[in-house]
Amino acid sequence: MPTDNTTSQLASAAVDGAADEPAVPVGPVEEVAEVDDVEPHRPPAWAPLALIAFVGLVICTNVANAVWAAWVDDHPAALLALSSRQRYLVGTVTGGISPWAYAMIGAARIAAAFVVCHLLGRAYRDQALTWFTRYLGVRNEALASYQRGFHAAEVGLVPFFAGSNIVAVLTGVQRTPPVRLAALLGIGIAGRLALMWWLAKAFEDQLTDVLDFTQRYQWWALGISIALVVLVNVRNFRRR
Repeated sequence: MPTDNTTSQLASAAVDGAADEPAVPVGPVEEVAEVDDVEPHRPPAWAPLALIAFVGLVICTNVANAVWAAWVDDHPAALLALSSRQRYLVGTVTGGISPWAYAMIGAARIAAAFVVCHLLGRAYRDQALTWFTRYLGVRNEALASYQRGFHAAEVGLVPFFAGSNIVAVLTGVQRTPPVRLAALLGIGIAGRLALMWWLAKAFEDQLTDVLDFTQRYQWWALGISIALVVLVNVRNFRRR
């Protein structure tokens, strides 16, 4: 029978041998391996089409910014088709656009801008957010705040900011389901159009005076508008 010393020696040898054996990978190592296997996001094949559509919308908005003084009274429907910014939503009502054209063109223009920006977010994700941060002047701190609270506040953010490009991009980055997005966007567009129509009618006299002034000096207003469009775009491109 082995003595106590022999038993101790065998136990020590067993421990030494176990120490020399390679360690078996455990959970954290497997998790690291899974992270390493994740491929970077690649934009889908249709991504350039969304980018081209966005550039087209930006061009239309710049044209509207340049010609609004001449078109708001003479061609309100065409102006609204170029841009659905709030000042044009209000101005075209005072300019005499029909309720039917206002609702149809306004809803289509707002929805087009939102959908294109949503697709940009889906296609390019963080890269799209970087573009909007640089080109539109959105600060990184504000963008990070939007992202942190987006899931919790999505039901309120999308309807309230139906005309916001950055919110539309965030819905794409977060991959909001299309049915839910369509419902929230429909509510937001209807509310925005109704509010702008009411404001235009409530302050019609004051807005009419503004339109009369711009019509009287429309060539000066046109020249100043074009200069401002050029200056803003030069600043944005320098920032980018």
